[in-house]
Amino acid sequence: MRWLKFTASGKTSWGIMDGDQVIAVDGDPFGEWQRTSRTHPLAQVKIELPLIPRTFYCVGLNYLKHLKEAADKAGTVPAVPDRPEIGYRAQNALIAHDEDVVIPSFATENIHYEGELVVVIGKKAKHLTEQNAMDCVFGYTIGNDVSERSWQKADRGLWRSKNADTFKPMGPWIETEADIAKMETIVRVNGKETNRFATRDMIFGVVPFLVELTKYFTLWPGDVMWMGTDGASPDIKHGDVVEIEITGVGTLRNRFVREQR
Repeated sequence: MRWLKFTASGKTSWGIMDGDQVIAVDGDPFGEWQRTSRTHPLAQVKIELPLIPRTFYCVGLNYLKHLKEAADKAGTVPAVPDRPEIGYRAQNALIAHDEDVVIPSFATENIHYEGELVVVIGKKAKHLTEQNAMDCVFGYTIGNDVSERSWQKADRGLWRSKNADTFKPMGPWIETEADIAKMETIVRVNGKETNRFATRDMIFGVVPFLVELTKYFTLWPGDVMWMGTDGASPDIKHGDVVEIEITGVGTLRNRFVREQR
């Protein structure tokens, strides 16, 4: 099932995808809901963020090729992590499918994008085990982890390089039936493929991260966990359009524009 948050005729609601139609739903997927008789062509609705997470978790350097490329740029030997490590991102950075990533006017040209699988949590969970960890997963969506690399190098934290307004596109919807083992992540810039990798080729998969995370934190419905990326991206420039497709989930598309001041 594909759950979509959308706006049509001035009203924002949840909906269920049925081919190229959206069936409006009363309620939400994390509680009680029922289908309505209201339908809209997908092409005629505004796709909104699938959700605003209560907590926005993220995983870094979770693919070997990405890890090696990061080490090569730093002139160091790749250090493969021996345990799952988790960070955070900021809600203010989130934007929806087909909304613009705005590059600050004073940013450098060193703007990168990364296609990531996003895990959506469906129910409250704590102290998960390998056996039951996936029980709390509602489904999957797609994220584009935008970074300003010069800021990333200059700051001790990632407060601006990863979390500037609009730097975290997410969407377009939540797919509840996708199989990670069959997924492929494909990234295109202006229609040209720039990266492709098997989504499952993570150093640590979804289960180890959920187990580690819930030793310390309670997960809540609507929390998200971004799972990292493989490979590297070239510098992005004003007017470029980035599409991130994850097979079985969908395609997230956003244009990059430089702020005018």
